[in-house]
Amino acid sequence: GREFVAKIHGFVSAPRERRTTRDAQYFFINGRFVRDKIISSGLIEGFRAVLPHGVYPVAFLFLEIPFEEIDVNVHPAKTEVRFRDPAGVRGSIVSGLRQALAAGDKRSVQAPAGAAMAAWRPGDLGSSVFGGGGWGEAPASPRVAEAGATWRGYEKAIMDAPAGRAEPASDAPPAATLHPLGVARGQIAATYIVAEAEDGLVLVDQHAAHERLVLERLRAGGAGDTPASQALLLPEVVELDEPACDRIEAQSAALAKLGLTVERFGPAAMLVRAIPAALAKGDAHALLRDIADDLAQNGDALLLGERLDHVLATMACHGSVRAGRVLSVPEMNALLREMEVTPRSGQCNHGRPTWVKLAMSDVEKLFGRR
Repeated sequence: GREFVAKIHGFVSAPRERRTTRDAQYFFINGRFVRDKIISSGLIEGFRAVLPHGVYPVAFLFLEIPFEEIDVNVHPAKTEVRFRDPAGVRGSIVSGLRQALAAGDKRSVQAPAGAAMAAWRPGDLGSSVFGGGGWGEAPASPRVAEAGATWRGYEKAIMDAPAGRAEPASDAPPAATLHPLGVARGQIAATYIVAEAEDGLVLVDQHAAHERLVLERLRAGGAGDTPASQALLLPEVVELDEPACDRIEAQSAALAKLGLTVERFGPAAMLVRAIPAALAKGDAHALLRDIADDLAQNGDALLLGERLDHVLATMACHGSVRAGRVLSVPEMNALLREMEVTPRSGQCNHGRPTWVKLAMSDVEKLFGRR
């Protein structure tokens, strides 16, 4: 086919910055401002992996294209053009954006917003535990007074305070200076990982982060002719209504290409024989029900072309570590290390940040050291 050179450069917002309208998108062709659906479509598709539907990035895109490849006489004000090869232009924009986001989106919020910083405040335990006295005096709090207002009561109040969990002894964690996301120091609410990096404090949403990692594994697995698949020791029977079974059965060949092997099992049930290796610990029942719902809403085109990411995201959600699951320190560190080498790991499948960092200078400000 025909080939030509199109140069594309400009600026786009990080996935965490999003708009609900397209009013902050500006396109220029050979230095002239234009409004063009081909460029707009390529921009949205390039961001599809990191932004949810209905959310748009900020963008300033500059295209340099040979004049013979465009027709500028489409609109009196010259704000619209016609491309000789619209698919080639769109494809160049999509691939360029995807490469840029994969290479540069490992960053997340480097400093919290002002409102978030204001939420941090100096601690004030009041007299609920320690009372008004010093360490050598009997406390005056009602809780300790009930225990006798003696050192014994004071000791009981301290012993009743929440304590960290103990773990079996293991090798010392690596130095925080060796890794961009640092090393795990603990877990909050069985949902957020607290890590220490050389330049600050890192908080990671374990579910959002692992969901992105699983999605990237599924994408990588589906890129070959033989996707990584995990055969179930005992095939699982998933009961669905008959129309849902019809839809899944009709798409069984496409699902098999993603590592999900299913077959009909009676009028209102499907048999799951294998699932993608990245979902080895996933719930086959919930997964198949959600895929059936996706097929009902989006039709057969769900498993074709650009819509394929939707079903992959559904799979990734079922294969990810859930909020509320207690992780060991080695598990937390393994998650951090994989995030550092995985494309688009700074955002979850819905465009939200997977981690934020509180710079050490901000920590020092909170304690009045700066």
